[in-house]
Amino acid sequence: MSLSCIIVEDLQVAADYLSRCCEKSGLVSVKAHYTNVAEALEYLNKNAIDLLFLDVEMPGATGFELLDQLAYHPKVILTTSKSEYAYSAFEYNVTDFLKKPFTYQRFLDAVHKLISNNNAETSPSNNNDHIFIKSDGKLVRLKNDDILFMESMGDYVKFVTNDKKYVTHNTIKHLEEKINRQCFIKVHRSYIINITKIDDIRENDLYIKGFEIPISKAHRAEIIKRLNII
Repeated sequence: MSLSCIIVEDLQVAADYLSRCCEKSGLVSVKAHYTNVAEALEYLNKNAIDLLFLDVEMPGATGFELLDQLAYHPKVILTTSKSEYAYSAFEYNVTDFLKKPFTYQRFLDAVHKLISNNNAETSPSNNNDHIFIKSDGKLVRLKNDDILFMESMGDYVKFVTNDKKYVTHNTIKHLEEKINRQCFIKVHRSYIINITKIDDIRENDLYIKGFEIPISKAHRAEIIKRLNII
């Protein structure tokens, strides 16, 4: 199965080369190409993809500014001619950094690294069935299956379970990097939900055990993609 991707690159020759690499590999399917952040962001807010090939320097906003505005986190491979962006790439936790000009083999190495990381993330040994949170001065063990959703409260996060609520000093952004992504999904800037607990969805809201939770436009495509719709 191929990875879906878009290319965000203002130089047509560079975008064409990337497209040829993707096609030749048979591992990546290019859905679109954009030359600026604004148009790419509009697409990404409506469509969920697996991989983003992203240039850093473009007219208007930079590639890093695009990452700051993204509501969900596809895998990212940066493509740039300047090595000084490598540290920032590390801070943004991108999968790989392709310094232009790069060879087809270097491109393949980056894609294989991404696939390998995905396999590691979804292997049983890495999918813990619980988390520990700090609440009321103690560490509390919560089973993934007991958590209905998590709600941002500024510098705190409320964990809602079937029979209790816990408040911990944390952020939704930090949790998004730590949670089991097979169980949980971000549906709004303030909410991460247990996807197995959804009772129904109506327009721009979903319901879990009587709780009404908003769905942002930016996350709707990813939610639909994850649901078992028949």
